[in-house]
Amino acid sequence: MTKLTHILFDFFGTLVAYSPDHIGQDYARSYQLLRAQGIDLTYEAFVTAWDKLFQEFERRGQATLMEFSMTDLCQHFWQQVLGRPVDTAVVATFRDTYLAEWGRGVCQIAGVKEMLATLADRYTLVLLSNTHHAQLVHHHLRQGEIDAYFQHVVTSVEFGWRKPSPRIFAHALQISGSRPDTAVYVGDSYQADYLGANAAGLPCLLLDPRRQYAIPKAQRLNIILDLPAALDNHR
Repeated sequence: MTKLTHILFDFFGTLVAYSPDHIGQDYARSYQLLRAQGIDLTYEAFVTAWDKLFQEFERRGQATLMEFSMTDLCQHFWQQVLGRPVDTAVVATFRDTYLAEWGRGVCQIAGVKEMLATLADRYTLVLLSNTHHAQLVHHHLRQGEIDAYFQHVVTSVEFGWRKPSPRIFAHALQISGSRPDTAVYVGDSYQADYLGANAAGLPCLLLDPRRQYAIPKAQRLNIILDLPAALDNHR
């Protein structure tokens, strides 16, 4: 029996709760940045235009599995609403302001910090997350005081490919010195996490409390805090 040495984790929806909705929260500060540049849009027109462009980028990303950056998205958005290129510093300020407002919906799940501290004593922990802005992930890792438990952090925007591409899973295994038979992936998305990991030859423990997917019982987690017990039964 091969010894389990590495645990690879998804982030959003697995270690932290969050709202995937990118227009439903209050983006008043982001909107005011547009207004300060003389862009005459109502708030409703702003979020509608932002949502439309975001969805266009997302459809392209899902089709190609190549990740887009929040910076690139913001540049295209400003070009669209302003009708001309805008200073990169303005785009960066808008990006960071928007992400800060979106990030108010991110909340660490109770007990996760203590669980990771225990697991880090036994395994090498690696974070593997889809994201459009790497610093967003690093910020929430630091804010939740769990960054020290991860030996490696792999983000789709830095690597270029997003889950479920097997390339990003293989990359995470390679840089962490692991193999599919000595590691396990933990996530909450059937498509991106479970099928993506399996395509890379990597077993996955999936958060599936509603029993939505036809997966083996031993590979299903009801809550993330069930992980230590599931690992004991994994090998």
